[in-house]
Amino acid sequence: MPLTLKQANIICDKALEHARAKNYAKLTIVVLDEAGDLKAAQREDGASMFRYDVALGKAWGAVAMSCSSRKLAERAKSNQNFFLTLAATAQGRFLPQQGAVLIRDASGTILGAAGISGASGDEDEECAAKGVEAAGLKADI
Repeated sequence: MPLTLKQANIICDKALEHARAKNYAKLTIVVLDEAGDLKAAQREDGASMFRYDVALGKAWGAVAMSCSSRKLAERAKSNQNFFLTLAATAQGRFLPQQGAVLIRDASGTILGAAGISGASGDEDEECAAKGVEAAGLKADI
């Protein structure tokens, strides 16, 4: 079953709710489906305009490479030229930096990714995972 708009909106709402409860910096969240297409996005009041592009790049890279942006960032450290080439090939949509999680259903099928920008990478990732879990799905970190 594909990722629904209702699930994507829950992910956004709950991720931002978690960020406010923790008093993290203002965030932007992007939720993509399994094809890397936008399902939902929200930018908090006061979040930089650039946060959308960063969150999108994190989520797009995660779903494109079938792993969290944390794992992509770790891989990029040891193979920088390859990851620079990937970023160029993806025309700026690929950002291997911590802050995006894969969204999986109960069977482990990838439904998409949620990417966040605005706080630290750990905090962005934490909020994305909380949103995904609140939607009844699995966050692959």
